Amino acid sequence: MTADSTTSRRQIPWAAMAGVIATVTVFAVAQGLTYPLLSFILSRQGTTAGLIGLSAAMTPLGFIVSSPVIPGLTRRVGAARLAILCSVLAAATLVAIALMQDVWAWMPLRFLLGFFANPLYVISETWLLAITPASRRGRIMGLYSAIVSGGFAIGPLSLGLVGIEGWPPFMVGIVAFLVCGLIVLAVVPRMPKMPPDGEATSIGGFFALAPLLLFAVFTAAAFEQTLISLFAVYGAALGSTEGRVASLITSFIAGNALLQILLGRMAEQLGSTRTMLFCVLASLAGCLVLPHVFDAWLIWPVVFLWGGASFGIYTMALIQLGERFTGHTLIAGNAGFALAWGVGGIVGSPTTGFAMQLIGHQGLPLALGLACAALAVCLLAGRWRGRFGMDDAPE
Repeated sequence: MTADSTTSRRQIPWAAMAGVIATVTVFAVAQGLTYPLLSFILSRQGTTAGLIGLSAAMTPLGFIVSSPVIPGLTRRVGAARLAILCSVLAAATLVAIALMQDVWAWMPLRFLLGFFANPLYVISETWLLAITPASRRGRIMGLYSAIVSGGFAIGPLSLGLVGIEGWPPFMVGIVAFLVCGLIVLAVVPRMPKMPPDGEATSIGGFFALAPLLLFAVFTAAAFEQTLISLFAVYGAALGSTEGRVASLITSFIAGNALLQILLGRMAEQLGSTRTMLFCVLASLAGCLVLPHVFDAWLIWPVVFLWGGASFGIYTMALIQLGERFTGHTLIAGNAGFALAWGVGGIVGSPTTGFAMQLIGHQGLPLALGLACAALAVCLLAGRWRGRFGMDDAPE
């Protein structure tokens, strides 16, 4: 090992990166806990499925509404102060939700939960992109995506330990949000002042700079949320048992988490744009083969790879964001990603559900396949015409 390589290794801010990843992971645990917990409680109260769904939509709506104001708030308040303040406000909102066991009271409170939680997520992710060395960005962002996916999975699993009665499950989420603030406080001295450079940029300004990246995030969100929410309907139409469908969804989520490091390494070797195109085409292939392998043993590796490839679209978009932007524009880009993810999650499921009503259960792979095909065409067009600033060169 040369002296230069040793120095380079020492300069990599591993402690800071670990702290930021831990922040977002704990945040993911808290978020992953609240969705099923509140749905279970409302279901026990006899709330209709429509109202439960509307209540659940309030949190991503809070994400969407808060996203445009995050860049401006970060400039005025400071990234660290804003993240810590939001962690405290999110915890306080969850306390209020625990005190008010009523679906109508929860509507505005769940909106506020999303509104306060989103800046914490955006700032942490921006920090990670800012301090990650370019030579290792693929692997580190792949690891980040994998760990965060695991955090979302741990949230629902924790209900098996603490149950859904009384304060214990709420305390898990409340403590998690407060721990996020403490971790931010601990890593702040290791963080660069943000934003260090670049002109002030809004989400609208970022859209003009990178519309294809936002479309990629939208597609990834719509794909994941649609499949998780409607795959049970698809399986039931084909006579599959609930247990088998649940296992297939678990396999999809496992691929979602376990394949991101491999895809990140692939991005370092081939370039993030080529790897994104690979992920899009692999997701499209999964849509095409799903009707033919659903009843065969091949369905298990197919959904595993499908999960990795579809979420890999988002991972590649993150890598592109870190490669291309810094400072104010990086913050605006992360806020734009949060907005695009929220819109994709809200739009994807109803649109696909309507397609399934029109043409039957095969509307699921058809709708997802059309979204992937549209993204693939845009990627290829952007590459050939040199538009959208997509960089194909490997690191």
